[in-house]
Amino acid sequence: MYIIAGLGNPERRYDGTRHNIGFSAITALCDAYHISMDRREHKAVCGRGYIEGQKVLLAEPQTYMNLSGESIRELVDYYKIDPESELIVIYDDINLAPGKLRIREKGSAGGHNGIKNIIAHLGTQNFNRIRIGVGEKPKGWDLADYVLGRFSKEEEPEIREALGRVVEACRVMLTEDTSAAMNQFNG
Repeated sequence: MYIIAGLGNPERRYDGTRHNIGFSAITALCDAYHISMDRREHKAVCGRGYIEGQKVLLAEPQTYMNLSGESIRELVDYYKIDPESELIVIYDDINLAPGKLRIREKGSAGGHNGIKNIIAHLGTQNFNRIRIGVGEKPKGWDLADYVLGRFSKEEEPEIREALGRVVEACRVMLTEDTSAAMNQFNG
């Protein structure tokens, strides 16, 4: 079984913000594979289903971004999965242009507080991740204001396309491996 977790903040006022792109990716996966997010467990809203024959648990931690590790740790422990090979975390990256993807098998938090918290709770940096570019913070802007803001009309088509590529990247990661997805989607 795989756990695919999209990071974001739970309140409705954060829907559609740059920081909630991980939740948007989970919605795209639900739509593509007809998975209902109908469970609340381990501080997350979850849905169970299959992606190309692989059993998955889709999760949206409800702990707010900066405490995502609390929920992820509980899910990993309860389902007894290996975070190094059976966990995929999807989240926003301000260092990538809007809509660009970067897939990695491991790495530092890179300044992302949600990832920093997951690393602290799991005790490892070795887990698969899909970073979705949300664009660089404009000069003079507060970082929190920027990531909690919404995409511009010009960026929306790129973001919709990126979410489709995330669905495909997850498919490749589950049916082939992370290296194959990196070769196909990191560019």
